[in-house]
Amino acid sequence: MVCYTEPMIVGIDEVGRGAWAGPVVVASAVIDDALGKQLGLNDSKLLSKKRRDMLAPLIRQHALWIGIGWVSAKAIDAIGMSAALKLAAERSVAAMPSIYSEIIIDGTIRLLERPGVTTLKKADQLIPSVMAASIIAKVARDTYMEQLASLFPGYGFEKHVGYGTALHQQGLTAYGVSNVHRKSFAPMKAMTGTAEAMTEYSEPKKPGAVAIGTVAETVAAEWLVAHDFTILLRNWKTKRCEIDIIAEYAGTVYCVEVKYRRNARAGTGFDYITPKKQQQMLFAAHAWQHMSGWHGALQLAAIELTESPPMVTTFVKDILAD
Repeated sequence: MVCYTEPMIVGIDEVGRGAWAGPVVVASAVIDDALGKQLGLNDSKLLSKKRRDMLAPLIRQHALWIGIGWVSAKAIDAIGMSAALKLAAERSVAAMPSIYSEIIIDGTIRLLERPGVTTLKKADQLIPSVMAASIIAKVARDTYMEQLASLFPGYGFEKHVGYGTALHQQGLTAYGVSNVHRKSFAPMKAMTGTAEAMTEYSEPKKPGAVAIGTVAETVAAEWLVAHDFTILLRNWKTKRCEIDIIAEYAGTVYCVEVKYRRNARAGTGFDYITPKKQQQMLFAAHAWQHMSGWHGALQLAAIELTESPPMVTTFVKDILAD
């Protein structure tokens, strides 16, 4: 973690605006200009996937601030893309410390109504903090769409990540409109009345524990976002501990343990949060708090998922509460 003594520029960029499926994602970031240049940051669209995937963890490690705001396809259909982008932007900066001197948003659309906001064309090629936000948003959304491919096979999400391609159109023609498609967009509107054959989960032929666990974490993150939480980090790790999801709500940061069990025959997910596990979770939360510099309210939380596909059944905001 890099320490800064002067106000910094917050960079903001979005990804997924033109996609046919999946969420729109807005990321905010603060990174030292010299460090950004040293890392070789650039607009995510000008970098290879391999390069983006390499840079994203380095940005997370060295940035003073990273925030990510998600708005689902269903919400986009309900409120429209313009409002969805603004909502995602607000979610991305909801817990941001007030140390910034300026907020620079890539493009010409003012996504935030806050002091010191500037819009700038090609900011993702000029401003290191915006470059960092561009990469974080792109990697987060692409990873999510790749995970959706196992939930909705046949559409090719792992290849086009929801954008309109010939392969995507073939999937729509073959399987219909899924519940992660943006039904208000023209290609899906044109298919009104087509059987929505893939709206239910289709399990991979041989899902491994890691694969289904990743899907469960994604479902949990989406559930939290739908309930007005802001996802700060997923799969935060050190050599000694890890946290599945770090999320913020109403000024409190929640370190969330995700527990998935297909059924309760071997016990519920919460049965495995033993006193020893709680101490491990507390240690991890304190480690993140120390490394991030967070001085606000902090709680341990747990979210349980069951069934196939994974569905959220229980969320406990403070597992140490009496």
